[in-house]
Amino acid sequence: MLLTARQKKILQWIVEEYVRTAEPVGSKALASLDDFTYSSATIRNEMAALEEMGLLQKTHTSSGRVPSEAGYKVYVEYILEQNKEKEYDDFPMIDSIFERNIMSREQAIKESMALVADLTNYASVALGDTAHTSKIKKLQIVSLGNNLAVLLMVTDKGYVETKKILIPEDINTKDIEKVINLLSDLLYDCPISDIDRTLRSRFAEEGIRKQIEYNEELVGVLVQAFASMAKDQYYMRGQENFLDQPEFQDIDKVKSLFEAMDDENIMQVVDVNNRSITVKIGKDNEVKAMEDCTVISVPYESETGDRGAIAVIGPKRMDYRRVIPLLDYIATYIGKMK
Repeated sequence: MLLTARQKKILQWIVEEYVRTAEPVGSKALASLDDFTYSSATIRNEMAALEEMGLLQKTHTSSGRVPSEAGYKVYVEYILEQNKEKEYDDFPMIDSIFERNIMSREQAIKESMALVADLTNYASVALGDTAHTSKIKKLQIVSLGNNLAVLLMVTDKGYVETKKILIPEDINTKDIEKVINLLSDLLYDCPISDIDRTLRSRFAEEGIRKQIEYNEELVGVLVQAFASMAKDQYYMRGQENFLDQPEFQDIDKVKSLFEAMDDENIMQVVDVNNRSITVKIGKDNEVKAMEDCTVISVPYESETGDRGAIAVIGPKRMDYRRVIPLLDYIATYIGKMK
């Protein structure tokens, strides 16, 4: 889509003014901004053209315009092009986290992403490669006595994930072995991020249902452990920040969003495999509850070869100009850590 320099400028100002105020933007408001040299009539004509292109849209409650999803995408492309041509600003608070030599990479990532959530007022995520792509090869359980056991999950990457669980009383060893063998078969080659979906699908099969009906309590304990092990693969901070955003004042919408962000669905929207910045706006997100959100993911690869991604999740009305350089800055630091 070809835009004139003036149309790009007006679209940029509309997006950034809407990000700042959360109010639809009119031509008079733009004309009154400092350093804006176009007349109200010129702005109105260009806004009409941008609306015809599908980059702006009217709201029911105002004569002003707001960016459409397509408008945000064009704006983001413009921002990314601008960022290629200039050096990012320094972020001293991020520097102070990564320059503490005694800190592990994991701790540095967690502290930096907690800071991102505070600075942006959005939710932040750190997701390791194992969380998104590791597949289960074997399940095992080791008894510790007194109804305690350790569940072991062996992945195709050679990792062994463990979780301590409490075995229900009156469950004998043979039943435990039977259930573990069954679940090991059901989940063989299943990505960690798909555990819940796979089990729900397979449990609906009549033959599988009959095999577990006498051990439902034990199966429930194990399924909860799997869910917890999947969650342990990522770190999230700042979900409560959505409550401060005007777009998320509807309780049902917030509840659906929190439910989506509280399980492995998050692994579907944060892109670990892409080698460059990924910006998913609105319906680009695979999870329906996040259709009013933007997810910006930046991949990283450490000097030891470990891969992952850091991300920010917020409303479509996100401060892209601030978030993208901040994430890129952190990812560069992570890449230098051993």
